[in-house]
Amino acid sequence: MEFKQLQSFVAVVDYGSFTKASEKLFISQPTISTHIRMLEDEFQSCLLVRTTKSIELTPRGQEFYECAVSILSLKNHLIESWTNESRNVIHMGASTIPSTYLLPELLPAYKKLCPETYFNIHQSDSQGILDKILEGSFNLGLVGMISEDDRFCFEPFYQDQMVLITQKNHYFQKLKDNCLPIEQILQTEDLILREEGSGSRKFVCELLEKLNIPESSLQVTARLNDQESIKNLVANGLGISVISKAAACSPGSDQKLLVFDLPMVADSRSLYLVYHKSFILKSYIREFMEFVLHFYRETNARDQ
Repeated sequence: MEFKQLQSFVAVVDYGSFTKASEKLFISQPTISTHIRMLEDEFQSCLLVRTTKSIELTPRGQEFYECAVSILSLKNHLIESWTNESRNVIHMGASTIPSTYLLPELLPAYKKLCPETYFNIHQSDSQGILDKILEGSFNLGLVGMISEDDRFCFEPFYQDQMVLITQKNHYFQKLKDNCLPIEQILQTEDLILREEGSGSRKFVCELLEKLNIPESSLQVTARLNDQESIKNLVANGLGISVISKAAACSPGSDQKLLVFDLPMVADSRSLYLVYHKSFILKSYIREFMEFVLHFYRETNARDQ
């Protein structure tokens, strides 16, 4: 088995065509076919079912595809790591709140202390980041939820205040002035949620459970994977939402949004540093983690 054979197989699956895979890899279609035939011969298994109109993975082909993607990802990560071994490179995934509101204050402060460190940062939802850590694409993640998967190590570093946001108008201002219970607002107004896999979405599920609100009683009008888009939709009257206070109170937002505090039993969540237990973290990555933990301990102490 060779890397070029795996690349051909993954390309055929990703693009759904031998012709497109050939174009993307700049090799001939017969060569692509030969690579896949050699893999099937070596593993004595049919990996693809070819028809005149489509290509489908067999059950073993699906399993092989997932392994091939992981192998190629680890190979690329290793090449990049060795290419940049003279530099301290941290490959990091960050969910929406850390990437938008925390890293802009964290990274400049850290670069003053360690200017030789280079960051390769990818924004995604929390579940996507966890998946990439398992693949070996990220050394470290900043996420808004934990997983029961015991391959991860989670370290809480930031307490993220959560709030309910509505359009800024007389109707919602009256609800706020009259201190209408959050439970009632959630069950009577159209609601905009984050997508599955988001830490904010998981928080809302936990909030509903603590407030004894069945999800079936909600009037969900939209699900989005972008917090700024949610804020804009709320500001324009599509519905209400539950988001981080850091996002709700960012510059300019107070002109368009009303912010309601949540009940104290469920008004915040932890954000976490996460890494793979089995991966050996280089010293400069651990130094960055210690900096993050210390940075927010000091910030919290000043705010109290």
